[in-house]
Amino acid sequence: MEWIYHTWPWYISGFLIGLVMLSLIYFGKSFGMSSNLRTFCSIAGAGKKVAFFDFDWRSQRWNLAVVAGAMLGGFVAVHYLGDASNVSINSKTIEQLQEMNIDAPEGKLMPNALFSNAVFESPKGILILIIGGVLIGFGSRYAGGCTSGHAISGLSNLQLPSLKAVIGFFIGGLIMAHFILPLIL
Repeated sequence: MEWIYHTWPWYISGFLIGLVMLSLIYFGKSFGMSSNLRTFCSIAGAGKKVAFFDFDWRSQRWNLAVVAGAMLGGFVAVHYLGDASNVSINSKTIEQLQEMNIDAPEGKLMPNALFSNAVFESPKGILILIIGGVLIGFGSRYAGGCTSGHAISGLSNLQLPSLKAVIGFFIGGLIMAHFILPLIL
């Protein structure tokens, strides 16, 4: 059972994601995390004021189980399966992080300078989180879905708009990582 505590190779994870997608296609469902925000707003009664939220949210109950599973899975992974000792980070990535005064993650997958509670102690960190959250929310709505919805579900269904969105996500990520992030940090 030791294998369960380590990160799994891409071909196992990818195969499992493929099985889930085939199941969703078979049952006529489409996957996406950002669509759950619309469902939560509908449950809260936002449909009474905004037509976008006026739909039968009960038809999306299965997708709410996905959110609960993602939160539970994240908790289990962090607290019980968090052994990143078999993950090696590319030395060029470590050099680039050091150029931005970020220590390489030791025994973790993410650097503490960006992904710890210390981020909430500085106004700059809080401002970055707020602006980033607004941009992600706007981008997900503007693109008609989030990265998981387009890259996993949309591409599995051979949707051209999802291919365009995924290309845009990658280009935006490259621009952010190579040009904007060094300026911010």
